[in-house]
Amino acid sequence: MDNASMDNATMDNASGAATKSEERNVFLFLAVVLAPVLAVALVGTYGLVIWISQIFLGPPHG
Repeated sequence: MDNASMDNATMDNASGAATKSEERNVFLFLAVVLAPVLAVALVGTYGLVIWISQIFLGPPHG
């Protein structure tokens, strides 16, 4: 590989083109870390809102 083709590969990667390993790592982070954390946070927030509303408004009537 000559210097010109190495420079082009470096420029392509530096210009924002993601490699397959970078895309895999981002996907794994989103799927394994971020999605479960957001799900737990959203469900926990919803439960807290319901709990606090029941403190002020009373239990549901049924």
